[in-house]
Amino acid sequence: METVATLPKSARASFKEPLGPVFADAHELLDGAGEPIVAVGDVVSAHLGRAGVAPHVAVVDGKTERESIADDVLADIPNAPRTVGVDSKPGTLSAELVRALRDAIDADGPTRIDVTGEEDLATVPAVLLAPADATVVYGQPGEGMVRANVTAGLRERVRDLAEELETTAAFWRLVERQ
Repeated sequence: METVATLPKSARASFKEPLGPVFADAHELLDGAGEPIVAVGDVVSAHLGRAGVAPHVAVVDGKTERESIADDVLADIPNAPRTVGVDSKPGTLSAELVRALRDAIDADGPTRIDVTGEEDLATVPAVLLAPADATVVYGQPGEGMVRANVTAGLRERVRDLAEELETTAAFWRLVERQ
């Protein structure tokens, strides 16, 4: 497994600030969401499923805040016609996770990416790879769900965050759109 980005301790505080408004209710979050929707996290994906929405991409790892997800939450994560399994260690992004995310965003139908390890940093490449007007939804621990509507301004902010990661040249090649 090729690691292309690692979150250093010095950058952790920068990643705690939400990239958009925080919602407790999925229906309120969806009012104002763009398409496609990319969900990062099991609980977020389950909340969207309960609201009757299957995200275009769901990135899940079977955990929330490093604890195993309850069976009832797992049951509410929408099934997708395409499922891809990848490995990515905690606090990192693997090349295969970023590639799977890029391919899933570009795919015609919904995709579920099952991560062995951790998907927490997947929000960064999701925002960089998603088209303008897409929405990336992810969990804000202890607060709710963040709706990050993709704009040029948000991409710039996330690019600045990505600069705080310890990255390889391969990371930047993978997240660049030609």
